[in-house]
Amino acid sequence: MSDDDLLIRPLQMSDKPEWARLWQDYLTFYGTELPEAVYDNTFARLLTPGPGEPSGFVVEVPGEGEPDAPALAGLVHYLYHAHCWKLTSVCYLQDLFVDSRYRGRRLGRQLIERVYAQASEDGAPDVYWMTQDFNREARQLYERVGALTPFIKYVRPPRDA
Repeated sequence: MSDDDLLIRPLQMSDKPEWARLWQDYLTFYGTELPEAVYDNTFARLLTPGPGEPSGFVVEVPGEGEPDAPALAGLVHYLYHAHCWKLTSVCYLQDLFVDSRYRGRRLGRQLIERVYAQASEDGAPDVYWMTQDFNREARQLYERVGALTPFIKYVRPPRDA
């Protein structure tokens, strides 16, 4: 498969079944389960332009899906937000996943680079993301396309219901 065989494009309504398959695999990798309502809400938000709303790209691999319908091999979700230390918005790359059948073909790199290009075009040249420390395969890619920062993430602890 050459780069000419790929198409990285914005997510569209007809992608929902394939997107859901990829996102489920991504969530499974991180040991997460979400209710169907979250899938529906997330997908709808990915297709709703507006401040603070996420956007997404997918990568098609021609000839891999149904007859005359390319398969989706990967996805990326990103969003913009204000930053107190910058005059421009920053871009948070929230989710990145490539189907295991397509790994090693530079698709993850190309999805990140597509977000880089979109963020620059939209006036938000700073892009950041997080991953878990055990995600060694992804971190090998991230070391090539990004710069590791010294920040450590904290979250609010769960509250009693």
